[in-house]
Amino acid sequence: MKTWIENFIETLSVEKGFSPHTCRAYAKDLDQFSTYLDGQFQDEKRPDIHHVDELVIRSYLGFLHKRHKKTTIARKLSALRSFFRFLVKRGVIGRNPAEAVLTPKRGRSVPNYLPVDEIFRLLDGLKGDSVLALRNRAILETLYSTGLRVGELVGMDVGDVDFDGGLVRVLGKGNKERLAPVGKKALSCIRAYLDRRGQAKTVGDMSGEPLFLNRLGGRLTARSVARLLDGAIRRLGLMRPVSPHGLRHTFATHMLDAGADLRVVQELLGHASLTTTQRYTHVSMDRLMEVYDKTHPRR
Repeated sequence: MKTWIENFIETLSVEKGFSPHTCRAYAKDLDQFSTYLDGQFQDEKRPDIHHVDELVIRSYLGFLHKRHKKTTIARKLSALRSFFRFLVKRGVIGRNPAEAVLTPKRGRSVPNYLPVDEIFRLLDGLKGDSVLALRNRAILETLYSTGLRVGELVGMDVGDVDFDGGLVRVLGKGNKERLAPVGKKALSCIRAYLDRRGQAKTVGDMSGEPLFLNRLGGRLTARSVARLLDGAIRRLGLMRPVSPHGLRHTFATHMLDAGADLRVVQELLGHASLTTTQRYTHVSMDRLMEVYDKTHPRR
């Protein structure tokens, strides 16, 4: 099974264009299933891929139920479905045993986000004129200004920023390239950071370099962005801890609250499906109720 898992992950990366992060997540979920089988059948002959049926998968989900939330279990089942579908297409097995297993019902989780006053407090509270302070300010301003995924942000090069057009070019999920608008405040912060970082260089000379660098001069990672955001939130004493992805939620929520069309927000976020974007309308329900209470004649 491990050999087929490796082949499957390679297919996701090379043929499907999945990101390294997504490929690692699939590999981790499938390796966990393989390890489960090792533990379950250690005292007898362990079944190979051909012997995995619905009962084995349901038993595995029952094992997961004691340790994980329904959303996590649903994700792991989805990974199994994709893996066995891959094996069917390769002619390794005749049918997909995971297709007949029902996905656990998941409750809709409300995305975590910051209210307008708190996001302003966060961004306005970033002080200092060192290269790292300027970098951190540029990162958080850009995340809130564009709604980018953190992986898209750290993957950008200097040449991906169009200062005149007010756009950034990013590589999203599935290696799909898109252009995203970016505000003047964020562009000003990026320019200040690049000027300090480059010193004698011009932005044109740096176009092929990563946009955001770590202390050693390499490309900044998503994990580092999460750490710097967490540190800023703690220093400023904000009441709502939020992740870099939470700034993406914040961007979407504030756009919808201000009257942006749902399909426009979908394009800005780079969502393939409108259903994904609709999650953010639940966050804005308080705003809808407020308007209703103020305007409906028979409330």
